[in-house]
Amino acid sequence: MMDGLGGHGWGMGLGMGWWWIFGIALFALVIWLSFKYAKKRDPRNQPGYRSPMEILEDRYARGEIDKEEFEERKKHLL
Repeated sequence: MMDGLGGHGWGMGLGMGWWWIFGIALFALVIWLSFKYAKKRDPRNQPGYRSPMEILEDRYARGEIDKEEFEERKKHLL
């Protein structure tokens, strides 16, 4: 029986048409997981993280570096 669709009927045509949605969903999932993994690995999101400026301020407060060295290093951080 020839129906103008090469004898395949509507079933094959409609079924194959939905694969692009699956492909887009899979692509979106991979992108989302990549961002989630990258964010998790970012050290700024870890507990106990201290910024370089906080560490510099602590060293100055403890007297490990003088005001001149503090100001010079601060310029490099900013």
